[in-house]
Amino acid sequence: EHNGILFIGCASGPYVRMSDGHIPRDAVNWLDSLVKATDPAKPMVFLNHYPLDKDLDNWYEVIDRLKTRNTLAALCGHGHANRKLDFEGVPAVMGRSNLRAKATHGGYNLVDVGSDSMVFRTRTPGVSTGEAWTGIALSMRRYDLSVTYPRPSYLMNDSFPQVRAVWSHASDANVVSTPAVAKELVVFGNSKGRVDALSLKDGKKRWSFQTGGSIYSSPAVADGLVVLGSGDGSVYALSLKNGGSVWSLQTGSAVLGSPVIEDKVVYIGGSDHRFRALDLKSGKELWAFSGLSGPVVGKPLVHGDKVVFGAWDRHLYALDRKNGTLLWKWNNGSTVRNFSPASCTPVVRDGVVYIVAPDRYLSAIDLETGATLWRTNESTVRESLGLSTDGSLVYGKTMMDTVVAFPTSREKQKSAWKLSAGFGYEHTPSMLVEKAGMVHFGTKNGVVYAIDPQRKRLSWKHKLDNSMVNTVNVFDERRLVASTMDGKVTLLERRD
Repeated sequence: EHNGILFIGCASGPYVRMSDGHIPRDAVNWLDSLVKATDPAKPMVFLNHYPLDKDLDNWYEVIDRLKTRNTLAALCGHGHANRKLDFEGVPAVMGRSNLRAKATHGGYNLVDVGSDSMVFRTRTPGVSTGEAWTGIALSMRRYDLSVTYPRPSYLMNDSFPQVRAVWSHASDANVVSTPAVAKELVVFGNSKGRVDALSLKDGKKRWSFQTGGSIYSSPAVADGLVVLGSGDGSVYALSLKNGGSVWSLQTGSAVLGSPVIEDKVVYIGGSDHRFRALDLKSGKELWAFSGLSGPVVGKPLVHGDKVVFGAWDRHLYALDRKNGTLLWKWNNGSTVRNFSPASCTPVVRDGVVYIVAPDRYLSAIDLETGATLWRTNESTVRESLGLSTDGSLVYGKTMMDTVVAFPTSREKQKSAWKLSAGFGYEHTPSMLVEKAGMVHFGTKNGVVYAIDPQRKRLSWKHKLDNSMVNTVNVFDERRLVASTMDGKVTLLERRD
């Protein structure tokens, strides 16, 4: 608070690579409580990196709160340019980046807040301070709340009555992982570092466990234990029954990767540039591979005597499951780290590993040698793929409307079919999951889709909220659990 004005700022950003802008659920909750505790006449200025428009998937939640109060202005960046804006009647200004781009010098804005105006001038260090290029008059704002603006629509759910939400749980923080389902419980972590277990029957909370850092790791369950990583640098094993800590292993940095449990061994990568095998019962480190030069954030493939995973160092790795020895490493030939095959989970069929990456190629790699068998960018799939139940097809999700299927083979393949599913522009790195003859996936706009690969048509879709849907957990022929970045965890059921 300064000179009688309350200045409020929220964190925001794409909390997964390529996701839309998003103000975290816990920040929205904080904003909600702050606004409710503030005198409606109190002058307020709101600051956020993203503009309060559709670049931000939950823009409307913020605007709706700000317009109940005396919000004088909203200030933002992101567009790297000086612009005067209006967010549904809220006066707004976007500020330039401090980068120089093609100019000889960078710069920034000086904002003078007086008793009746807010004036913006551009400062170029060592050169000059320009004249005012825009301003906002500061006076009491009374917004007409009866005026409506476009909001996300859920009408699509009425068109597919065969699918219903049995229950929906609103977490108090972002959920950026796939919930596990075991013993009539649904288990997941959130960005406040808490692990929650809900009743599969009614969605009511059964237990919680608090870690010291944000959780982006999808839990794995085996032998009554829930295993996952935390941003506090630890791998945890919790009792599935009551959430009590059974063991934990401290690593050298955040553990954002997701574990796979096979034959009572936990395989998981971390941000300390190590990939580990841990004894499920005790948490003892069986081996650690330290030959990485980037973090592991994805889920490994465990197949036969090998464990295969990608890292943000451009490489896909294959290690010996018994001792962690490097068998081979592969890259797509690019020197660009952002093209790493790190966000997708590899799939395998008949000795061929399939991956997709931000270079928009589907790659087929020999499991034994790491040699490239073939690559195609015919359909420019990005970071989402899946394997058909019978292993005959690899599915991919493109960045515009389309699901594509390629035959699995050691020889280069053309697409077997393509389906325009109507989801629009799309970049969520969620996997495609086939179960009971349907292929399921989520999108950046909070919608879960199911397509029929035999008839090559949309079977149903259901909107959960307006944020990114993580890889869904299709745990039986009629039910799936889906989670969204905004913290919604929902049980969907299909009825005939």
